[in-house]
Order: sequence, then C-alpha cells, then structure tokens
Amino acid sequence: MTNKIFPCLWFDGDGNKAAKFYVETFGGKITVDTPSVINFELFGQRLMILNAGPQFKKNASVSFMVFCDSEQEVEKYWSALSDGGNALMDIGEYPWSRKYGWVEDKYGVTWQIMFTEKAIAQKIVPVLMFIHQNNGKAMDAMRFYTDLFPNSEIQSISKYGENGGDAHEIAGNINFAQFSVSGYTLACMDNSYDHQFDFNEAVSIVVMTDDQEETDQLWNALTSDGGRASMCGWLKDKFGLSWQIVPKKLIELMNDPDPFKGKKVMETMMTMQKIDIAQLEKAYSS
Repeated sequence: MTNKIFPCLWFDGDGNKAAKFYVETFGGKITVDTPSVINFELFGQRLMILNAGPQFKKNASVSFMVFCDSEQEVEKYWSALSDGGNALMDIGEYPWSRKYGWVEDKYGVTWQIMFTEKAIAQKIVPVLMFIHQNNGKAMDAMRFYTDLFPNSEIQSISKYGENGGDAHEIAGNINFAQFSVSGYTLACMDNSYDHQFDFNEAVSIVVMTDDQEETDQLWNALTSDGGRASMCGWLKDKFGLSWQIVPKKLIELMNDPDPFKGKKVMETMMTMQKIDIAQLEKAYSS
C-alpha cells in the first residue's frame, strides 16, 4: 500500500473502464481489479473506485489538480481528458500558470491540469471547493483537519483581495490553499458562485487506520458538531465531505484465503456504522 489516506470515486458500473483509462493517460498500474472495487496507482499514489450504482454523481466540488513540469505534459493530459469531456476552464495562460486548464472527463471526474516550475512531491492533489453554506469556511476546515490528524500542516494560503482577483468573490476568503493531513496533501478554495452541486458521496476520502483507538478517535471527531454517521465506515463531517474510516484489520480479515470466513466478516461489517474490530474478529473466528 502507498498512501494511508486516498480518494475513492463512486461509479455506476464503468469503473473498470475508467481505471484503465486513467492508467493509460497518466501511467501507473491497477493493483486490485474486481467487478465492485478497483484500486490503482498513479505516480505512486493510491486511488480507489467503487462500482456501486447510480445513487451519486461526481462533480467539481472535489477536483484533482495534476502538477506538470512542462507545458507539453499539460497538453498531453488535457488532450486525453478532454476527449469526450467538457472544458470547465479552457486550457491557456492564467495569472497562476502559463499553462492551465480545468476539465470534466468523460466519466464525470474533474481535473485541474497545471504547469508549475516548483518542485512537487505529490503529483495529484485533491481540491475541495467550499460553496453555498460552506463558502468562507475553507480556513476553518483546514484548521479542523490539520488539528485532527497527526503529521499535518497548513502549507500555503492565498486569499481573495490580496492580488486583485475575481470581483465576484469575497475579500479574505480562500482563493487557493494547500495543506497536508498525515503527510497526504490536499488543497481547498472558497467559491461564491451558486453552483448546482456540492459535496456528496461520489468522492470520499478513505483513511486506513492502524487500530480501534485510531478508528474511534477519527470517527468521533469527524461525526461531531454537525457531522453524520452512515453505514460500513462511511460518514459525513460537519462540512458535508464524505470519509471512509477503514481499519486495516478489516481488509486483512475480508481477504482471508478461506472465502467463508471473509464472507462472515463482510456480512458483519455491513451491519455496522463505525467499524468495530473486535466484532469482526469474533465473526471471523465463529
């Protein structure tokens, strides 16, 4: 396994095709390929796809920024991702980059492709857009996440009004900021436009926990103060962002060579909200 924290994308049956498309576009490899769950790596980063049905549609509230070290690399990815997709911001020169574009690909995933001359350790960075009732809360969210997770920090902040910018936006709100949680980099922005979308379960953040103590700590914090528990380790935090808090032990038990044991663990997990490792082990041993 590479990163402990990674994004999960919800698909309606075409996730296997999408994973192959992303691996072909960016280079990488598929590490788990089943009808319902696909894990793949791009630039050494883990991503996950669930083929889970039509319930949720992906949108630009969570996009993926790809940092490129040449304009040619930007054009290469743009060409592939825009084929059958929809340009949200046309590729071109912008104040923040000589070559940048924002595109929704043919599978509904949105990408920000950007040339940068800076050295970048993490090539793909999820970007969280705080809109509607969350507009103006990007800074609060960064503080909340970096306080909660160990080995975390706010790395950079740019605010509206500091260097001109969009007159439609509120001065002092976050134009673009970058932060890390347990060493995994994310970015965020406030946005004042009345977009017809918001956070939903179509893009979630998975955290693989080491033990029950870590599982409890993250679950309790993320469901507090307006957060909401769901089933099978899923939850929404107070900003509406979806998380999956998944003990590593769950994956170990479900992947036991004895399919009957794995099935019992799966059936027990399906009855849970927060994952209880002791109950999983009891089901495994029964």
